[in-house]
Amino acid sequence: MAGDRMWPAELSWGPLLLRPLRRSDRREYVEVRRANADWLRPWEATVPDPTWRAPDFAEVRSMSARSGREGRSLPFALQLDGRFRGQLTVSGFQWGSLASASLGYWIDRRVAGRGCMPIAVALATDHCFAAGLHRMEVAIRPENAASLRVVEKLGFRDEGMRERYMHIGGDWRDHRVFSLLSEDVPFGLMDWYSQDQGLNGGLLAGGGDPVDEGDSD
Repeated sequence: MAGDRMWPAELSWGPLLLRPLRRSDRREYVEVRRANADWLRPWEATVPDPTWRAPDFAEVRSMSARSGREGRSLPFALQLDGRFRGQLTVSGFQWGSLASASLGYWIDRRVAGRGCMPIAVALATDHCFAAGLHRMEVAIRPENAASLRVVEKLGFRDEGMRERYMHIGGDWRDHRVFSLLSEDVPFGLMDWYSQDQGLNGGLLAGGGDPVDEGDSD
């Protein structure tokens, strides 16, 4: 429906940039993933197949590029101060009478606390709402306090628990589901958040960014 207007895209706020994953990201991607392996493991989606293995960079980039081209997802790389620092993916698009999608993300622990992720989520949500999406959904493990703070800061409504919702770390894990509707932020989520937080084109000095919420795409 609106895929051709949504991807490829670059969205920015101060030193933060959401953009497609590039071949030149390989070295930084590998380094960031290695440095954050233990920190991300409790939150990242897995597949209930004993032969499954996590994809490498080339596979991630290939799958992301194809999914973006086909309008199935918006697979953003998160760049901060010119360096690759994480990913944010909008997936599960359902247009027509529902017009909804879901969002997942992860960020390098070494830049957590700078207020990056609420801004990234706001930028991506506004991009989707501008293309006609009505509802954005985020599913978060109840143990993931940092990710819960992100959606709370952004005014997402808590819709309750979905039991055994996503496979993570060898089992099906409960998730709390949060949503935001386009009419909740008629002037845009980034506009509301920047005014609420007193932002002026830059990032916050602190505030506890999320570790990760496993991206299911």
